[in-house]
Amino acid sequence: MIYTLTANPAIDYNVSCDHLDANTVTRTRDAVYSPNGKGLNVSFTLDHYNVPTTILGFFAGFSGRFIVEGARERGVEVKPVWTEGITRVNVFLNAGEGVEYNMVNAGAAITPADEDAMVGLISSLEDLDCLVISGSLPPNTSNGFLRRVLETVRAKGSRFVLDISSTQLVDLLELEPLLIKPNDDELRDIFGLDVQPGDDGSAVSALADLHRRGAQNVLFTLGGAGAYFSNGEHVWFAHNTHKVKVLSTVCAGDSSLAAFLSIWGSEPDRVEDALKRSMATGANVVECPGLGDFAHVDEYQGYIDVRLVK
Repeated sequence: MIYTLTANPAIDYNVSCDHLDANTVTRTRDAVYSPNGKGLNVSFTLDHYNVPTTILGFFAGFSGRFIVEGARERGVEVKPVWTEGITRVNVFLNAGEGVEYNMVNAGAAITPADEDAMVGLISSLEDLDCLVISGSLPPNTSNGFLRRVLETVRAKGSRFVLDISSTQLVDLLELEPLLIKPNDDELRDIFGLDVQPGDDGSAVSALADLHRRGAQNVLFTLGGAGAYFSNGEHVWFAHNTHKVKVLSTVCAGDSSLAAFLSIWGSEPDRVEDALKRSMATGANVVECPGLGDFAHVDEYQGYIDVRLVK
């Protein structure tokens, strides 16, 4: 079973308008309210590809109940740790082609007792094969919380995947995650490594640096410019040759990670197939508010070019 941990979940409110002006009424359309958070998106995508998954997270108030109930209605089980306050609501506004406004709130604070409850919950999971940790941490999270979680997972003989933007990732690599998924901004801001699209040499060098620090495998994403995958021995590059109309990029990275794991997680030799599904899924998702329905993934896989870099 692949479990996902979203420490700071949210309701995502996706809405569109033709343009946005100050000090005037803006008429919006296509409003979509989604139970969300990066780990939830991973679980929803894994479930779409028939990979057993369960959601873990901290949830609070009416918005927390909306997320838990919404996930269960989609057929994905949730094991919540309930906290005080209100789970956040994030606003994603598309104001015309290529124009996005992303308004992301801090979330409900957690306590040491909440952290203990989550660690205890993870320790009790008898079917934990892999834990995917995605997204930000809520206010008041202790500096050692993520390490406690990962050490608990390792003590159970299970694996873990990290998709986090925190600078803690530098130190957590020594725990040898199965996979990390930095994007180009995170690679630069967290590790000081700068990779430009199309520069295979700098990408190979950066990936080797991450392996030396402890990452077993790396899925390095460059948005619409493609993605690299390295298993420490070989490096592949995948690129979408088909241009799609971007409505929202909010869930694309999460869905791409899950789509990759849906193949590679159980069949690590099928790297090219995993990259094609990953890139096609992300391309389909950016056309939609939220995750969408993955209706064009099969078609888009035919447009994904994968080559062996080294």
